[in-house]
Amino acid sequence: MNAQGATRTGPGPDEWAADEITRVGVVGCGTMGAGFAETCALAGLDVLVAVPGEDSAARGRARLVRSLDHGVRKGRVAESEREEVLSRVAFTIDLAGLGDRQLVLEAVPEREEAKREVFGVLGKVVGDPSAILASTTSSIPIVNLARGTDRASQVVGVHFFNPVTVLPLVELTGSLLTAGSVLDRAEVFVSGVLGKRVIRSADRAGFVVNALLVPYLLAAVRMVESGFADAEDIDAGMTLGCAHPMGPLALADHVGLDTLAAVGQAMYEEFHEPLYAPPPLLSRMVAGGLLGRKTGQGFYRHG
Repeated sequence: MNAQGATRTGPGPDEWAADEITRVGVVGCGTMGAGFAETCALAGLDVLVAVPGEDSAARGRARLVRSLDHGVRKGRVAESEREEVLSRVAFTIDLAGLGDRQLVLEAVPEREEAKREVFGVLGKVVGDPSAILASTTSSIPIVNLARGTDRASQVVGVHFFNPVTVLPLVELTGSLLTAGSVLDRAEVFVSGVLGKRVIRSADRAGFVVNALLVPYLLAAVRMVESGFADAEDIDAGMTLGCAHPMGPLALADHVGLDTLAAVGQAMYEEFHEPLYAPPPLLSRMVAGGLLGRKTGQGFYRHG
């Protein structure tokens, strides 16, 4: 049995063909969905992104163009490669359009009900019975999402980090219902095709990284809330005193304060540990639309 309770069956991770998956679907084209789509297109894959409407498709393509242009400026993407990568990404406004995909990644906002609804539809429309249905949730237990579909054995957590095209880590999680062979295939795809470093996590809210990171970020929010120190001094303490590349409140703005609050709430609901509970200040900022970089204002002003 592995850490998630799924028995390994069939070939081991090194025996799966790295090019087994060539057609990838993405549900959602926000920050994470667009990053995954771009990463797959850069790897030469056929990518189809499902979005709610034509306006969302236009915004998603614009997000891809901006990211690729940034990659060209930074030297990560060749100018000659830019158009070819864009040509590998298409959009659909109908989830049924993902019917021929071999792997579909759900990347809708961090709300369990919405994600379960997506998995329920994917279970019906994706034609390949061996297709991997994945979520890039950062906090919701995978078994909760798997219960939304009749293909629970095919559902895995594949948690990328923002920006997806730059950060090398992916947390791979299976539930008690996930087949071991599905986890192995997902790991080969993420590491062998996308070139990411995979760590496996037990199926618990927050997984590995957020279980460590979120209490730290929330503690910094509580310091501001209590008047103990301001954001600039807290961040300076951690960057200049502890050699962190980014202070906790700048990082919270980068992650998105709504995302931080959602992850903290999901972890609190599972463990009932006070250190996971979103502080009132964070909840008020989210209610006021002060979400960090994505809205231009959080603990800092941006852009």
